[in-house]
Amino acid sequence: MRSYIIHMTGDQKRAPNVARLLADLPDAQVVEAVDGRAVMSAGDVSTHSGVLHAPHYPFPLSGGEVGCFLSHRKCWQLIADGVDDYGLIVEDDMATDPVIWQDVLALIDSHAGPDSMIRLPAKQRETASTVIAAHGAAQLFLPRCIGLQTVAQVVGKTAAARLLAATKVLDRPVDTFLQMHWVHDQTIHTVLPNGVSEETAALGGSTIQSRPVGGKLARELKRMLYRAQVALRPQRG
Repeated sequence: MRSYIIHMTGDQKRAPNVARLLADLPDAQVVEAVDGRAVMSAGDVSTHSGVLHAPHYPFPLSGGEVGCFLSHRKCWQLIADGVDDYGLIVEDDMATDPVIWQDVLALIDSHAGPDSMIRLPAKQRETASTVIAAHGAAQLFLPRCIGLQTVAQVVGKTAAARLLAATKVLDRPVDTFLQMHWVHDQTIHTVLPNGVSEETAALGGSTIQSRPVGGKLARELKRMLYRAQVALRPQRG
């Protein structure tokens, strides 16, 4: 299994963590992150903010979100074009607990394949619909509602091609798109606990553009309503 670390050259705060990931992850390489703001300014990306799929996403895409999405698509393309059945994609603020991480790698080795997408989230917020397997403390399961964030995931060669075909036009952030199994038709599994953590704050904060302070309550209400609509469409085992 190859590992793909999404990282923007020149980010000195995250460079030491990238060096650790290169040493710790299997067959790891750095994938240059996409500058979403530059791509949007140049008109080199097709976006259709929030209304391409149902439920409609209530917020416009930011440059940082576009860059994050395109960076993951870049990794999907590498996996789809490569010789391996699957690959591990991680963001450059990811860290692992080395003890439980070995259990996670064992689960991946025994259950991942070309059609797989397996999330390794930093937050334990997903409820199992069906438990598939366990190794040590780690469990592989089908979550009812797919969680947010994309710090680490295993993506199969066939799955990568499927996701690429479904994302030629972007209308929402990559993690919210991945929740929409009814759109991309990709079953998504999760491993928890997994020893993965997200060291964003320690590494200088998020690289995705923050939202303005004004209208915070209105945004939270819109977010709550959107998530309620997503929850009405669970994955079923």
